[in-house]
Amino acid sequence: MKYSILTLIFFAPLFIAAQSSDYKVSSYKTEGTKAPNTHYIGEAWLNPLIHDDEELGYNITKATFKANSTLDWHKHGSVQVLVIVDGEAYYQEKGKKPIILKEGDVIRCEKETEHWHSSTKECDVTYLAFYSGEKPTEWTEVLTQDYYDQVPKMLETKSQN
Repeated sequence: MKYSILTLIFFAPLFIAAQSSDYKVSSYKTEGTKAPNTHYIGEAWLNPLIHDDEELGYNITKATFKANSTLDWHKHGSVQVLVIVDGEAYYQEKGKKPIILKEGDVIRCEKETEHWHSSTKECDVTYLAFYSGEKPTEWTEVLTQDYYDQVPKMLETKSQN
């Protein structure tokens, strides 16, 4: 009996390791890596959960933006879906007023639609972005700190109308 328990203790980790080595598992919970400081203001972290999978046909990236951080205006060659999993975000499409997205919100941005999204000024945001990787993101215009700072006033004006 004593040897059976020792054998089990010795071999159990090997079986567990052997099981997990047959699968490619990534973690949704890791923050990822700090994004290079291009095309955004502030601090952003990216965790590419699924990327460049030709059979699947789309990418899934977890992004975390610290409060008071924003992306520049951009567009994608495919539909992009954002799923807000934590915090609050600003979202705006060209020619429309900005909105606030909250945890649980899902928004679809049509392909070739110029838009930007970010954390709010006071709150971090974490979202999942679903999009095709066939064409790279096209960065169209810098979103200035001054414009970003005006967003809360634009939202107040909208709610008063």
